[in-house]
Amino acid sequence: MQKFKGMLSGIANFFNSGGQFLISVPGILISGSVNVIRYFVWPKERRRRYRTVLFTVFLFAFLAANLDYPIYWNRFADWANPKLDAVDMPDSMRRLDRWGVLKTLDETLNLPYFWDVPFSQGLDLRGGIHLIYSADLSGVKRSDRGESMDGLRDVIERRVNLFGVSDPQVVVENTNGEYRLIVELAGVQDFSSAIDIIGQTPYLEFKELREFEDQKRILQQVVQGELTDKGFENICANVTPELIRLAIQETGEDPCFISTGLTGKYLKSATVQFSGGGSSVGPSQPIISLELDDEGSKIFEEITERNIGKPLAIYLDGILRSAPTIQDKISGGRAQITGFDIEQSKQIARDLNAGALPVPINLISQQSIGASLGEESLRDSLRAGILGAIAVIIFMITIYRLSGFLAVISLGIYLSLFLAILKLIPVTLTLPGIAGLILSIGMAVDANILVFERLREEMTKKTQTEGNDFLLMLNHAYERAWSSIRDGNISTLLTSGILFWFSTSFIKGFALTLGIGILVSMFSVMIVTRYLMRFAGEGRFGKKIALWIR
Repeated sequence: MQKFKGMLSGIANFFNSGGQFLISVPGILISGSVNVIRYFVWPKERRRRYRTVLFTVFLFAFLAANLDYPIYWNRFADWANPKLDAVDMPDSMRRLDRWGVLKTLDETLNLPYFWDVPFSQGLDLRGGIHLIYSADLSGVKRSDRGESMDGLRDVIERRVNLFGVSDPQVVVENTNGEYRLIVELAGVQDFSSAIDIIGQTPYLEFKELREFEDQKRILQQVVQGELTDKGFENICANVTPELIRLAIQETGEDPCFISTGLTGKYLKSATVQFSGGGSSVGPSQPIISLELDDEGSKIFEEITERNIGKPLAIYLDGILRSAPTIQDKISGGRAQITGFDIEQSKQIARDLNAGALPVPINLISQQSIGASLGEESLRDSLRAGILGAIAVIIFMITIYRLSGFLAVISLGIYLSLFLAILKLIPVTLTLPGIAGLILSIGMAVDANILVFERLREEMTKKTQTEGNDFLLMLNHAYERAWSSIRDGNISTLLTSGILFWFSTSFIKGFALTLGIGILVSMFSVMIVTRYLMRFAGEGRFGKKIALWIR
C-alpha cells in the first residue's frame, strides 16, 4: 500500500513539474522571440524607416535645387535626350512586346526639363521707380475715406498690371488722417508713361450691344477660320474680357459693345444688398445695387427701354466687369447686378464707387532706382551670404565634428527647399527679404547648436542606467532642447506676423521671408538633422563618442 502511494506521489510530482515546464516554455519562447525581434528586426525596421524618410527628403531637395537653378540639369537633358532617341529596341524585345508598351516607352521616354523661371526681384534689386501721391479726401465723408482709398488702390493696381509690371507694390498709408499712396514699379524706367497711367481718373462706362454686322466685321479680323453667323453671335453672347482686350489691341475697336454715353459721373453710389435671406426661397444672394443721379436716370431709362432682352455691359477702366441682361425698362435710376459671390460683390461695389467718386491724387515725390544699383546690391548680398555660409560650415564642423557635418548637410537641404518655395509662391526678393533669409539660417544654426550642446551634456554623463546608448542620449538631447527651440521660433514667427500686417512693403518682404525661413528651418533641424544623426548613430559611429563631441 505504501509503495502504491509512493508511486502515485511520484506520478503527481512528475506531472506537476511537467506542467510547470509546459507553462514556462511558451514564456521562454515568447521572451526569446521578442528579444530576437528587438535585436535583429526592429533596428532593421528603424533603419528602413530612416532610409525612406531621408531618401524622400533628398529627392525633394534634388528637385528643389534644380528648380532653383535648372541650367545644369537642362543642359544634361539637352545632351542625353538625343542619345535616348537614337537608341533602338532590340529585335528580341520587339518580338516579346505584343501590346507595344515597350515601343511606346522607347519612343516617348525623355528626360524632363525643369521650369526655368527667374526669381521675382523687387525694386531695390531690379531697379524701377518709386512714386508717392497725396490724396485729397476733403470731399469724402470721414467714414468713407478708408473704403475710397482701398478702391483707389485697387484701380491703380489694375492699371499698373495692364502697364506690364509683374509685381507692383501699391500701399495706402494713413498718418494722422493724412492719406498717401505709395507706388513701386520694379523694372520700369519710363516716368512719364507710368505717371500718366497712374494719374488717370477711374473710369466707369455702360455699353450696349453692337449691331450684328459691326460685330462680324470686327471679329473677322481677330478670329481665325470661317464661322457661321450663329458662331459670331455665340462669341458675343459668351464674350470674355480677354477676347475684348485682344480685339481692341489688334483692331482698336470693341467687337461686341458700343458706348452709350452713360459713365461713372452719373453714378451716385453702389451698395451690396442681399435677397432671399431667412426665407424658404433659398439662401441670401448678394446683389449690387446701383443708384444714378437725375440726369443719369433718364439716360439709363432710355437705354434699358431700347435694349430689353439684350445685355448691358458694365466696364471699369476699359475692362468688362459684367454684362447683365435687361429684363424690362428701368425707371427711377436704380439697377441691380447679380451673379457674384459676397467678396466679388463687395469688390465690384467698391470699384464702382471709386469710379463714381474719384479721389484726386497729387504726385509729391518720385525716385528712380537704376538697375545697376540693384545688380550691385544683389552681388554684394550674395558675396556676403557665401562668405557667411563658409564661416558657418567651418565653425560647425570644427566645433561639433560629425554632428556639425550632418547639420551642414541639413542646412544645404534647407536652403534648396526655401529658395524653391520663394520661387513657387512666388515671393518678391528684396534686400530686406535676403536679410530675412540670412537671419533664418542663423536661427537654424542656433537650433542645431542647442541640440548639440544638450547631446554633449548627455554624453558627458554616461550614467550606468543609460550606458553608451547613443540613440537614447540623442532622444534626450532633442527632448531637452525642443522647448527652447519651440519658444524661440514661435516668438520670432509672432514678430514676423506683426511686422507683415502692420508695416510697409520693404519690411513686409523681410517679415515674409523670415517667417517662411523659420518654418523650413524647424523642419530641417527637427526632422532632417535628427534622422541623419540617428541613421549614422545606428552604425559603428554611435559607439565612437569622440566623433560627436568636443
